[in-house]
Amino acid sequence: MKKDLFDLTGKIALVSGASRGIGESIAKTLATYGAHVIVSSRKVADCQRVADEIIADGGSAEAWACHVGDMESIANTFQFVRDKHKGKLDILVNNGAANPYFGHILDTDLGAFQKTVDVNIRGYFFMSVEGGKLMRENGGGNIVNTASVNALSPGHFQGIYSITKAAVVNMTQAFARECAEFNIRCNALLPGFTKTKFAGALFTDDGIYNHAIANIPMKRHAEPDEMAGAVLYLVSAASSYTTGQCIVVDGGLNA
Repeated sequence: MKKDLFDLTGKIALVSGASRGIGESIAKTLATYGAHVIVSSRKVADCQRVADEIIADGGSAEAWACHVGDMESIANTFQFVRDKHKGKLDILVNNGAANPYFGHILDTDLGAFQKTVDVNIRGYFFMSVEGGKLMRENGGGNIVNTASVNALSPGHFQGIYSITKAAVVNMTQAFARECAEFNIRCNALLPGFTKTKFAGALFTDDGIYNHAIANIPMKRHAEPDEMAGAVLYLVSAASSYTTGQCIVVDGGLNA
């Protein structure tokens, strides 16, 4: 058995939505365990801050702007990996997501619907397609999709977001089934109530916040760092026989 099951030395990892929150924590954790991390989100300056902090801590990282809701941006990102890293990609974490609308499902407008679908479904799908092609060429790799506990039970006033996250779970299973023959594993992280800017609307309303906490057995929200360990497991040798699975990190909400 390998001495250090979590050693990622020599691995190239691309993490989307990594400029803050859960994505930032994932990027820093993967770097801590030896991976070279391509820190990606829409704004390169925000990514550069995270990359600089990784480097200052002795890790290896670089910043790259990618808007996963834009097909040209996705294409440019994987061309960058081909050019800069000779097509080597060992780990892809699809974490960048959109949730532009918080309100009753009957009031969802087309713009909010389209943006959420374009990023959370189309974006994750084609990031996985392009990343999977590189992994196939190089003998394998790991894909992790950040979904949500809303995939299991729709969040209040988060209809279209919850629907797209349920699609991510099915997408994860589809890629796992069809890509196993290429030594590509695909799994999903389903975070619970986590304090991030992305989930800001849930933290600014005391009524919503208190209701959410009341339903969590651990009686607290999570911090972004509490999600990164599950991803480390999923992309490491520790999970070598794990694919098509959802790791739920929710403080016991679904127990």
